[in-house]
Amino acid sequence: MNVSYWGFNQYIIQRALAAKSVREAQRGVVFAAFLKLLMPVIIVLPGLAAVMLIPNLPVPDQAYPELMKMLPVGLKGLVFAALVAAIVASLASKINSVATIFTLDLYAHIRTDATQHHLVAVGRIVSVVAVAIGIVVAKPLLGNFDQAFQYIQEFTGFFTPGICVIFLLGMFWARASAAGALTAAIGSAVLSLAFKIWLPELPFMDRVGIVFLLCLAGAVLVSLAAPAAIPGQIKVKLKGIDYSTTTGFNIAALVVLVVLSALYITWW
Repeated sequence: MNVSYWGFNQYIIQRALAAKSVREAQRGVVFAAFLKLLMPVIIVLPGLAAVMLIPNLPVPDQAYPELMKMLPVGLKGLVFAALVAAIVASLASKINSVATIFTLDLYAHIRTDATQHHLVAVGRIVSVVAVAIGIVVAKPLLGNFDQAFQYIQEFTGFFTPGICVIFLLGMFWARASAAGALTAAIGSAVLSLAFKIWLPELPFMDRVGIVFLLCLAGAVLVSLAAPAAIPGQIKVKLKGIDYSTTTGFNIAALVVLVVLSALYITWW
């Protein structure tokens, strides 16, 4: 799940691709890694405080607004503004991802003669439609769960294993083929659903790991049985990119690993 969130996440990748150079993207990634180390304090401590301050809370999702009520007026507005800003930033990234995937990966292959102006217009229309669909389905879907985050984890966990397999094999294995990628994508949803139905007691984190290994094995076998028409086609496209890291980046990455390891060893 960590590899998916911080390595192969669509809207994080888009933010990195928007950097003016690979070096700038690397600086952004390592800075975000240090911010990530603060997440236990930002997320876990308020939850522990809610358990002590509001022990009889009927719905877990009410913890955040109930804690906000305890803040003084000025600080309450600042916290609410930060919450709205985070939601808007995340939503904007997701909408941009939906529009990009549909317009460039699907529509542009059907309308090969479409101009850039036309593709931009299609992307804007797709963005509006995606938001409308999200508004319509949000209530019936999220309304059946005590915690919205629980639903998000369950849903994304159906597709995360296949996405990780596709990225890893596509970038680091020259024999990877489109048939293997398709196997991982379909297998991820099918296997996750099968585990959810027949082994509902299996924790979703374990399910994601097992499905990842099964999809990886399936993608490798299919790629070997049905190799790509042009061997190493994906890696050829990535050949001109310099992935080397600076000494500063390496030191910062090592510091992050040491701190993260210490946190897990101490609190796991």
